[in-house]
Amino acid sequence: SATRSCSRLCSPCIDMSAERPQNPVVCQHPSNLKCKRSQKINRSFQSSVEFSQQVFVHTSASPSFCSDEAEIVEAFLGEGGFGIVAKCRDTKTNQAVAIKVNKSRPDIRQQAIQEIFILEQLRRLAPDAANIVQWNGFFLDRERVCLKFELLDQCLWDYIRDPINRRLPISKVRPILGQLTNALSHLGSVGIVHADLKPGNIMVVNRHESPVKVRLIDFGLACPASAVIPGHRVGTVGYSAPEVMLGLPYNEAIDMWSLGLVAVELATGVPLYPGNEYYDVLKFIIETQGHKLHWKN
Repeated sequence: SATRSCSRLCSPCIDMSAERPQNPVVCQHPSNLKCKRSQKINRSFQSSVEFSQQVFVHTSASPSFCSDEAEIVEAFLGEGGFGIVAKCRDTKTNQAVAIKVNKSRPDIRQQAIQEIFILEQLRRLAPDAANIVQWNGFFLDRERVCLKFELLDQCLWDYIRDPINRRLPISKVRPILGQLTNALSHLGSVGIVHADLKPGNIMVVNRHESPVKVRLIDFGLACPASAVIPGHRVGTVGYSAPEVMLGLPYNEAIDMWSLGLVAVELATGVPLYPGNEYYDVLKFIIETQGHKLHWKN
């Protein structure tokens, strides 16, 4: 299919002197990315994002566009509210890559533009040193924004649900938390709040390595700390900080709250605060932390 550039997309995302996109999309109840084997991906879901073609061809002179390249789809890796993640083969380098194919819906497209803006900021960081996924640009396919990333092994959610990795000992939890703390420190150095830290947004580089190396992914809900909009509920319910659920002002500290919940899940094998509604999660928090919650502004 034909792929074309879009000045509306390029202007705010490529030109860093341009104003950040207004009214960023945030999800009150965003869908978890489901890390599934390709054969289990819902076929009707594929149809819903019009993902029928098996080859992406894209050409553009824009610096952040992947240029004069093509990707052959090999497998479907996961799905979420945004669209689908596919394993592809880069025909120019013969390397396997991960392509995040966003739905063409206007709100999802706007969120993809916001994610590109954040990924441009993160280019100042070295992926290996910062424990964040390597982003290799984007392209458009039939009005769908496609983001190109390095291909990693599996998400942490799948990793800790393998019986041999359930209830990890502290000796294995510690290096994972150290890497995630490092990732958040690097995000803080460029003023970015991730806003959706959870096992599904953490990738294991190679499950057979020891100690395990991890990288933070999915910056679809991330935003500059200076642009946080109080009252906008972001993230995934079971990992959201109380100030987010209550509609209070928040900052980078919400990522540390989420990291604490990830730490508990690594050690116990189950989420600390299960629930799909804010009321249920707040009830669990009050039962474990007490009625008085304090915030430092």
